[in-house]
Amino acid sequence: MNRNIIRLVLGLAFAIPVAGGLFFIMQYLIASADPDIDDKEQRKLADIHMPETEIETNIEEKVEKVEDPEEPPPEFDTPDVDMDMDVEVVNIAPQASVDISIASSGMATGDGEYLPIVKVAPIYPRRAQTRGITGYCIVEYTVTTSGAIRDPQAVDCQPSGVFESASVKAATKFKYKPRVVDGEAIEVAGVQNKFTYELEQ
Repeated sequence: MNRNIIRLVLGLAFAIPVAGGLFFIMQYLIASADPDIDDKEQRKLADIHMPETEIETNIEEKVEKVEDPEEPPPEFDTPDVDMDMDVEVVNIAPQASVDISIASSGMATGDGEYLPIVKVAPIYPRRAQTRGITGYCIVEYTVTTSGAIRDPQAVDCQPSGVFESASVKAATKFKYKPRVVDGEAIEVAGVQNKFTYELEQ
């Protein structure tokens, strides 16, 4: 606490003489200034006048005609291409054929039996074709009153896991003339179709 008071007293002791010195210097500068400066005549600058001129704009553009080159560009040599390439591609996979046959259960007598109108052959699975695998697949489904296919499912396929997908996909595209009993179309369940997959040697 005593140190702070001492510092304050010393600061005031130095500040007062400095402030007084600055005050006397300012008074001296004011007293020694030339009093006749403000009374001297000031020079007046002459006014500048710009003459009015019209600005002409040239709208017409001068287009220079490009002269045709005297010499045509040099012709590049055509690279030699070997045209004796063997472009014939031979399909080494064996030719495939699919036999479609209907094995129905219940084509009983009536006003009109269901008859196949559109039958689509399945696509021979590429994996089975390249490996020479043959077999069959029986798909069972229901023929609706409109002649469409409903709920197709593979019930017997050999070998297993090869022809099921292609057979069911083909069966969904079948179209039938629906069965008619007493003048009305009815559904026929349990209709089976056998797809036989063979390779031509």
